[in-house]
Amino acid sequence: MKRFSSFFTLCFILLTFSLSSCELAGDIFKAGAWTAVIGIVLVVLLVGFIIRKIRR
Repeated sequence: MKRFSSFFTLCFILLTFSLSSCELAGDIFKAGAWTAVIGIVLVVLLVGFIIRKIRR
């Protein structure tokens, strides 16, 4: 079990040094912005489709 724990500790240290926190935060915000844009477009298309179906 101790060997398993030391492996994860080593991986965590390697990950800490390989990623900067600012870069990670920037990537998260970019992904969130694109997800929001795609979600808004899909909602607008869905509302337009529903309005078109109700008017007929």
